Amino acid sequence: MDQISVVTTVVDARSVADLLAAAAVAGRQAACAQVGGQVESTYWWRGGVETSTEWSVQFKTAPDRVNALVEQVRASHPYEVPEILVSQVYCGHPEYAAWVFEHTRP
Repeated sequence: MDQISVVTTVVDARSVADLLAAAAVAGRQAACAQVGGQVESTYWWRGGVETSTEWSVQFKTAPDRVNALVEQVRASHPYEVPEILVSQVYCGHPEYAAWVFEHTRP
């Protein structure tokens, strides 16, 4: 139980980021969620290059809760094609990994 999963996404408004974070933690899909400050994103969309201001959300969850978390984020995400990235990471503090596991039990 030394691994946790980190799921990240970006959205176009701080209020949306806060809602995604709160819903995931309240629903126990994530043990915690962090809303990061504004980032400037440049990307291809519908044949052209666009730049926009976005807010990042990083969720910490147990590996067995990733699918439920991704489904919830996708269902609530305002983007037509949302960025939802999943990383498995080694947790250098076993007690933190245990805390994440404990707080993602339905």
